[in-house]
Amino acid sequence: MPMITKKYTRTLFVLCSAILILLSSCSRKITESGKASYYADKFEGRKTASGSIFHQNKMTAAHRTLPFGTKVKVVNIANGRTVKVTITDRGPFAEGRVIDLSKKAAKKLGMISTGVAPVEIKYKKKK
Repeated sequence: MPMITKKYTRTLFVLCSAILILLSSCSRKITESGKASYYADKFEGRKTASGSIFHQNKMTAAHRTLPFGTKVKVVNIANGRTVKVTITDRGPFAEGRVIDLSKKAAKKLGMISTGVAPVEIKYKKKK
């Protein structure tokens, strides 16, 4: 049975550490906090910035900068409820708001009665 040397152990440790760093940097999770609101009914059937048609019964959202098609997890900080939505539009443009949700997503988060809720959004940063 071969003997494991200090040099071999150290080299293996450095190699494993480098691999872990590279793998973790490939899919960084980003968290953003702020307020969420939801679309008014008047936007039903209108074209979004991505070119798709907006429907209140879909799990979609608007964000100022995220690429269209990005999957985002939204957590309502007030009650702990979560939803997953797809970014299909630009907005919101109100101060302090980070995301505009479809009505279906807002209902699942329990924010219909308040209209606005404190949220945390999480997504993976693409290279």
